[in-house]
Amino acid sequence: MTPTLSASQHVAPVVPSSRAALRRWLAGGIAAGPVFLAAGVAQGVVRDGFDFSRNALSQLALGEAGWVQTVNFLLAGTLLVMGAVGLRQVLGGTPRGIWGPALIGVFAASFWAAAVFPADAGAGFPTGAPDATVMSSDGTVHMAAGMIGYLALCAALLVLAGSLAARGHHRWAVASRLVPVAVLAGFAASAASVLAFTAGAGLGLLWLTAVTTRLACDPVNG
Repeated sequence: MTPTLSASQHVAPVVPSSRAALRRWLAGGIAAGPVFLAAGVAQGVVRDGFDFSRNALSQLALGEAGWVQTVNFLLAGTLLVMGAVGLRQVLGGTPRGIWGPALIGVFAASFWAAAVFPADAGAGFPTGAPDATVMSSDGTVHMAAGMIGYLALCAALLVLAGSLAARGHHRWAVASRLVPVAVLAGFAASAASVLAFTAGAGLGLLWLTAVTTRLACDPVNG
């Protein structure tokens, strides 16, 4: 049964000429997480000295082949912006329709900042780097951007949970309120386990993909 939207949740019909463009915007957001993670994992497997249990994916931007991860950051940010534009159209002019995409835009900008300000070497990567990490100004900005970006993502998922609930997707809404807790738990455990950090960050990215897909498939979009 298709849920009925109240006047405050009204979404203007998408005309045929713009429907294909909307699908392209949403496709960017749907692809962002899987593309970024797949590229990161592939690099981690083939790069000498990289250890998933000791090194963060951000460190792949270091060394001779680091340009691949830099491009990966730039591409992910661009795809996230596309998704934000698509969700803005899907959600209409409601407060959630404004704040959700805006927060995703902040998350996207954090990827661009990560590309410009690389992480610091450490934990033996790149090959020959010492185990201890010495924080540089670039590394500090990189960490700050990542923290702000993922806090924005967690806030966006909470906002989008309201949109999901309004459309009758109550289980999705509950999950979208729980995922940020798991993401933040992974970040809190990062000092003890890099894998916890990677898992939390990856979960956030993939759940944003899932939520964008769910909203893109909603019958209200026409």
